[in-house]
Amino acid sequence: MAGTTSSSDQPIAGRTRTETESLIGFFVNTLALRLDLGENPSFEAVLQQAKGVTLEAHAHQDIPFEHLVEVLQPPRNLGHAPLFQVLFVLQNAPLPDLELPGLELTLLELEAVTAKFDVTLEFRETAAGFTGRLEYDTDLFERATMERLVGHLRTLLQGIVAAPDTPIHELPLLTEAERRQFLAWNDTAVEYPRDKTIIDLFEEQVEKTPDAVAVVFPSTGSGQGEDEEVGYGELNARANRLAHRLRALGVGPEVLVGLFVERSVEMVVGLLAILKAGGAYVPLDPEYPTERLAFMVEDAEMPVLLTQTKLEERLPRTKARVVCLDLDTEMKILSRSSPENIVSGVRPENLAYVIYTSGSTGKPKGVMIPHQGLYNHTRWMQDNFPLGNKDKVLQKTPISFDASVWEFYAPLVAGGQLVMAQPDWQKDIGSLIETIIQHQVTILQVMPSLLQAIISSSKIGAVESLERIFCGGEKLPFALVKQGLELSSIELINLYGPTETCIDATFWQCSPEHSVVPIGCPISNTKNYVLDVHLQPVPIGIPGELHIGGAGLARGYLNRPELTAEKFIPNPFSDDPNARLYKTGDLARYLPDGNIEFLGRMDNQVKLRGFRIELGEIEAALVQHPDVQEAVVVIREDEPGDRRLVACIVSDLIPT
Repeated sequence: MAGTTSSSDQPIAGRTRTETESLIGFFVNTLALRLDLGENPSFEAVLQQAKGVTLEAHAHQDIPFEHLVEVLQPPRNLGHAPLFQVLFVLQNAPLPDLELPGLELTLLELEAVTAKFDVTLEFRETAAGFTGRLEYDTDLFERATMERLVGHLRTLLQGIVAAPDTPIHELPLLTEAERRQFLAWNDTAVEYPRDKTIIDLFEEQVEKTPDAVAVVFPSTGSGQGEDEEVGYGELNARANRLAHRLRALGVGPEVLVGLFVERSVEMVVGLLAILKAGGAYVPLDPEYPTERLAFMVEDAEMPVLLTQTKLEERLPRTKARVVCLDLDTEMKILSRSSPENIVSGVRPENLAYVIYTSGSTGKPKGVMIPHQGLYNHTRWMQDNFPLGNKDKVLQKTPISFDASVWEFYAPLVAGGQLVMAQPDWQKDIGSLIETIIQHQVTILQVMPSLLQAIISSSKIGAVESLERIFCGGEKLPFALVKQGLELSSIELINLYGPTETCIDATFWQCSPEHSVVPIGCPISNTKNYVLDVHLQPVPIGIPGELHIGGAGLARGYLNRPELTAEKFIPNPFSDDPNARLYKTGDLARYLPDGNIEFLGRMDNQVKLRGFRIELGEIEAALVQHPDVQEAVVVIREDEPGDRRLVACIVSDLIPT
């Protein structure tokens, strides 16, 4: 909708009667115009529609705008005008030549002191063409935003003049400078070897440090037993023996192998062995309900499944060859198997793993990730957040989540230690913190909710070894960032990435100076696009759906070609005909510095006064106050039509 007014010589001036022509006063009425932009019409069609709508509105111009509001009864709010918030004015009447004896007259434009609407766009027709003026509410918009808006309007008008029959949603909007900027933000190309996999990196590390400790599996903490430690050479040999066994069972490139084991050294051996054999692992979490496990086993049609004897009875019925890693007969077979590295013939485009995620239909869907995505992520991580032989990474994420993938491999390709939490310790904050303290863990990956629980623990003061914390899986609140950075000498990194983009697609190194915590910029060889529903790039600050492309992209969904075609679409911005984009379904926007801010899911937006509002941004501003510990902002409507933002805070201050 838009509001229009006209100059005094137009019928809309409100002087439709002869008696009012000589009266002094303000008779201008405001018309609310509605245009139907559905079905993506051309600009010419929109122009004709606007002409018809305007003429029809002129026929009823004597109806006061206030009366129209009373009849329609739209939702009212004291913060803005009803029915519309943008006013368009065309001043197309010639200015009279006013002459007074003995005086020289100069026409002065009066600057508005207060904006009457959110945005007012006024054009004046002159002998030289049109001149424009933009008026806006400074409480709502920054000057830089409106300057970009003017640039978009200019680009749009140029596009209309060049091709008026173009569908409106295909008309250009971004300026050339913005297009170049977007290309620069997606310039993430890094040359990595195209013939290597994660196994190559691991085996290279084994050659460097065969005697160093690779995996530590802590004792139960009851004082009974000792920690289990496995060196790089031993771990490689055990994985090789199992890999040769898997090859004998027919495992090779593109063959799926189920992994149904508890967190243990056997889990690490199984992961490495499957990849060494050339296969792709399918994690089956023992914590999953039987029905979900049964669906995954049936859907994946895996010919081989690795498990442990204590879990065998929980296995759903399967045609797969079941291998119990801790069964005596199996252990004897493995002891006779070769400990030498295996040549599997696997290529970067072959599958590395298939992880099942929840589906909208209620049935899980298997996300197929090739080796090239895993290799790219590992190299990016090591380039940007390098690990060394003194680093210890805590592995506590369930294997069914893709965040577990880098926990396993990041330390093993860098000479570090993989410290594995006991199977049930991810639910026990005290045990996790004790593990961090006792084993001097330096690297930790957690969801924000778990980080909050760790920071709030009374034991946090004894944690001195942590150097870097990665957060992902949930939106990271600024209040939590402040708390995390208050821990001495700790880096805090915000990670974002759907399972379909191989663990992480963006990253942001947190700092206390930024009240908004973005998801950051793309990782190596990854491209991000914020697009509208017509796959057109949206300007800076405008919400759109985040699309992701590049080396980390999944092949698609296992046995779901229709869903794959729906979610993985051709990349319209690439010259490569095989390039694709993943439609994340996440709402995001570009910040002026090129970082991306996550706004929520597409189907979970907050709208107020016609604007999409990110409540987290307001919450972030509130918690900057020294007396505010936590804040939650919601929309309330205590009285019909009176929708308001309400903040609930947690503070140490006691009201008096």
